[in-house]
Amino acid sequence: MSRILLLQGNQAVVEGAIAAGVKFYGGYPITPSTEIAEQLALRLPQVGGKFMQTEDEIAGLGTVIGASMAGKKAMTATSGPGFSLKQEMLGLACSAEIPCVIVNVQRVGPATGQPTSPAQGEVMQTRWGTHGDHWLITVSPSSVPECFDLTLRAVALSEKYRCPVILLMDEVIGHMREKIELPDNYDEIPQAERKRPTCAPEDYLAYGCEEGSKVPAMADFGSGYRWHVSGLVHDETGFPKGTGEATRTSQDRLRTKLEDNLDDIVQVENYRMEDAEFAVVAFGGAARTAYEAVDMARKEGLKVGFVRPITIWPFAEKQMQVLAGKVKGILVHELNCGQYVLEVERAVAGKVPVSLYAKYDNESATPAELLAEIKKAMA
Repeated sequence: MSRILLLQGNQAVVEGAIAAGVKFYGGYPITPSTEIAEQLALRLPQVGGKFMQTEDEIAGLGTVIGASMAGKKAMTATSGPGFSLKQEMLGLACSAEIPCVIVNVQRVGPATGQPTSPAQGEVMQTRWGTHGDHWLITVSPSSVPECFDLTLRAVALSEKYRCPVILLMDEVIGHMREKIELPDNYDEIPQAERKRPTCAPEDYLAYGCEEGSKVPAMADFGSGYRWHVSGLVHDETGFPKGTGEATRTSQDRLRTKLEDNLDDIVQVENYRMEDAEFAVVAFGGAARTAYEAVDMARKEGLKVGFVRPITIWPFAEKQMQVLAGKVKGILVHELNCGQYVLEVERAVAGKVPVSLYAKYDNESATPAELLAEIKKAMA
């Protein structure tokens, strides 16, 4: 049985978190993500979970990391300046391989910016915001139902690959309301579980991997397995090791545990691409405009299609290279001054022209505005 609801994107994230088995939320309310904190404060106690409003955004992610080390699926949500404050803790989660989900509902920046207006200015920050070389996963929904589905997926990817996953939204998706069909009983939804050790506690290596795997088993704190957590470069025991070989070995595994599984991680949607001679690339809130603009172009006889990256990072390099071999040109539409377009240009490597329609004036583009940019680029 299922139920039909009218929900905001932020509310759908909450239901996705509950369905995924999230049992801890730590964070600090900030527009336009606040509804996630408000609703989880209500919902988590109903399923035996804990909600903690922390003194600041740094502590918010710190408590999430601690809850995850104790064996709980944990998440936080933020916007704009709050995401900046979380970056040091994000680096720790990458290095120590702590599963967690960070929702970032983007708004206009920098600094306080326009807290209630849509933007997509943190595309690069989700990839490069924290210090050092690191790999993580970022996914971006473009509808209310997808907010539910991608929250489930974010939790599953985080647990599977022992890494932070960022659910990158924007004010449009966070605050819009749409019909969504949800199951009456979330118990029927398959639960993702991290790999836990099967060896005796005295034989446990905190960062030792089984043959053929690059993801170490993770013991819950308090379960009888002792392990050392450090942001320093460490060996299989978890204790710091200062050699160049240890650094190279650690960096290679953190990268390749995701790089070797791109077919599992990277998702891209193709819309009306069967005979397309020109493609629009957009994601999140900007994708809402792209669907309609492409339909309008088709009605005028223009062979235009739409490619929507669902996984933002790791970048859909293979998919973009294939796209460049099919079309005569690509228009990237973003609610920023131009960030994702740089990756598209890099992957396409001059095979076809790549242009940008950047919108950064507190408003989403209308389909008519995007259609005009499509015609300009095609000309």
